[in-house]
Amino acid sequence: MPTAKKTILIVDDDIDYLYQLRFHVEKMGFEVLTAESQREAEQMLSTMKPDLAILDLMMENEDSGFILSYKIKRKYPEIPIIIATAVAAETGMSFGISSEQERKWIKADLY
Repeated sequence: MPTAKKTILIVDDDIDYLYQLRFHVEKMGFEVLTAESQREAEQMLSTMKPDLAILDLMMENEDSGFILSYKIKRKYPEIPIIIATAVAAETGMSFGISSEQERKWIKADLY
């Protein structure tokens, strides 16, 4: 019996990057949904639940990726999130995960 494809939500305001990533992820056998903004992604998430989300950090606002990540985790805490960005600016936030306390706060795994 065939199993359903896993669905990946990709959110990025760089349309070229968005569609290149979509192409490569679909070639790996996943169903891909795309959104070009935090707002569009939030609308999609009101009617669907992806198996994974890949988010840009800075979209319509400098913190769009963080805010969207927070909202996804509140609604669907089991969904893994990857933040992939080309941003070179510093956010002023430290994301070290060297201690157990930092890993717990950020909810990050060591890799």
